[in-house]
Amino acid sequence: MAEKSNKVLLQVKGLKVAYGGIQAVKGIDFEVREGELVSLIGSNGAGKTTTMKAITGTLSFVDGDIEYLGKSIRGRGAWDLVKEGLVMVPEGRGVFARMSITENLLMGAYTRNDKAGIAADVEKMFTIFPRLRERRDQLAGTMSGGEQQMLAMGRALMSQPKVLLLDEPSMGLSPIMVDKIFEVVRDVYALGVTIVLVEQNASRALAIADRGYVMESGMITMTGAGQELLSDPRVRAAYLGE
Repeated sequence: MAEKSNKVLLQVKGLKVAYGGIQAVKGIDFEVREGELVSLIGSNGAGKTTTMKAITGTLSFVDGDIEYLGKSIRGRGAWDLVKEGLVMVPEGRGVFARMSITENLLMGAYTRNDKAGIAADVEKMFTIFPRLRERRDQLAGTMSGGEQQMLAMGRALMSQPKVLLLDEPSMGLSPIMVDKIFEVVRDVYALGVTIVLVEQNASRALAIADRGYVMESGMITMTGAGQELLSDPRVRAAYLGE
């Protein structure tokens, strides 16, 4: 696991995002330091996915700023940010259904031209995700939801991210597959990848997080160490049904 540092890779400052006349994100601030796993939790509609889309350049913001590696991303596109290592696995996975598992992984390396390195990383993904190796020639669209989630994560890792954003990776999966996906998230984190994890499953997300932020109605209402938030009575009442 990479040693923690105080280097801030991602900083969100007073971010406001609106859809039409509705302000979905209302001036939030948070940061992600190198080597951290940071969880952003909140109920459906809290603004978590909107925030992730703004960070990755797929949604413009009306006010505030987002800095990645010390520079504003305002006006920069997703493709440009992926090249610099800011990569998201979107909610719903978005695999290429008519392409094989191997072809999907190779698509994750579209910004790279190091053939030997790409081939080595495909093998690395098959080591991290043994289930993908078994099905390497299978069409992605014929896989289960959990297998597609693994593939989407593997494809993102092929781009050699500095910061990996995971948007609701456990959504719609069986309890057994949820266990597997969180195990994989821990494994990827142990490789030294900095992770921002957006999850409705607050207990699982906070249990593995260095730090967490609680988002409600477009605002961040609480922040703290993962275990600290996990034991907070307000969090437990609101998100863990206690």
